[in-house]
Amino acid sequence: MKKAQLSGSLRANVGKKDAAALRRDGMVPCVLYGQGEQTHFSVRSIDVQKLIFSPDVFQIEIEVEGKTKLAIIKDLQMHPVKDTPLHVDFLELDAKKPVSLALPLRTTGSALGVMNGGKLRTPYRKLKVSGLPGDLPEAIVVDITKLRIGHSVRVSSLEVPGVEFLDPANAVILSVKMARGAVNDADEDEEEDGEAEAASEDAAE
Repeated sequence: MKKAQLSGSLRANVGKKDAAALRRDGMVPCVLYGQGEQTHFSVRSIDVQKLIFSPDVFQIEIEVEGKTKLAIIKDLQMHPVKDTPLHVDFLELDAKKPVSLALPLRTTGSALGVMNGGKLRTPYRKLKVSGLPGDLPEAIVVDITKLRIGHSVRVSSLEVPGVEFLDPANAVILSVKMARGAVNDADEDEEEDGEAEAASEDAAE
């Protein structure tokens, strides 16, 4: 996974008035938990937004009062109108303990079905996984080069060392659907097979 860094300050008070004052000053109240005592602190809103609105998922090195902890964003509260962070929960990581999170799903290659006019559908943008922090990749990458019209990729077909997939095994994460004007590549295969058979018969004669 990609790494990022945040620098925070301990909160003197943990209350609504203190949180409101922090937000007015461009800060975001945060809590770090998961390994012992909770740590309440604040970070600059602009720094957190760079992580929240990124398509990537980060392991974040959080430095507070000279101590650095490795964590991920576990939960966050957003302003319903301004779309700015109101509060962020960080889960501290342990190198020897699995963690569950959602990783982005990305594709590589050009699907044969799309080249024949089909439409690639991606109902899943992220996949839920579990694994040790050191085993988790930046994203789940699927090669779609051989994906034909009418074909699909399910969670059960994915294999990433050290990663357990938590979404339903039969869930379709990628598929190529027929579109208007598309060429059915299955028909092309039948035509090619027919031509091959004809050629064999001619040769035999």
